[in-house]
Amino acid sequence: MAPAERACGECGRPFVVGVAGGTGSGKTTVVSRIVEALGRDRVALLEQDAYYRDRADLPPEARAALNYDHPDAIDEALLVAHARALRDGAAVEAPVYDFVRHARCAETRRVEPLPCLVIEGILVLAVPALVELMDLRLYVETDADERFIRRLRRDMEERGRSLESVIGQWEVTVRPMHLRFVEPSRRYADLIIPEGGLNDVAMEVLFVRLRAGRR
Repeated sequence: MAPAERACGECGRPFVVGVAGGTGSGKTTVVSRIVEALGRDRVALLEQDAYYRDRADLPPEARAALNYDHPDAIDEALLVAHARALRDGAAVEAPVYDFVRHARCAETRRVEPLPCLVIEGILVLAVPALVELMDLRLYVETDADERFIRRLRRDMEERGRSLESVIGQWEVTVRPMHLRFVEPSRRYADLIIPEGGLNDVAMEVLFVRLRAGRR
């Protein structure tokens, strides 16, 4: 991939940033700080979690039992198509996912092309077609125990899960899929950020890179 000799938004197309890392690693904080640094009017966001395949054909119990941490759970074709469209200057209607019902919502979220496009999710560096679109690839790295605590709090407080279900999912799918797919994808990162958005030194290095627009 040729170096990007431009700042975000120059040369007529967005500067594309991939943000990967395990569940609870701090990816959302990194994205928030990117938006804060560049401005909300300059950053478009695609979240991989919104692109879970729509399995409304299955009963709720079957949907809840699916492995959502395997790449097959993601509609990669749609995510890649939307990323390409935004990179090429076209708006998209991104799906909206209901994590309580394990199903897509009827409504969509319109995403307009902006000078910087951020693609965030645990598996975005494990999708070659997405990696090829990226000008800068980030991997957020945080200890597994801290990631588990964050995941536990989020799923119980925001998604109505029980303690037993969160622990069971972690042991059966989340941890094994992290070791099999997520962690190996760090080899494709241009920059690894320990502790995510809480790492001020790493974030300052990232901001310099974003403003310069060079790989």
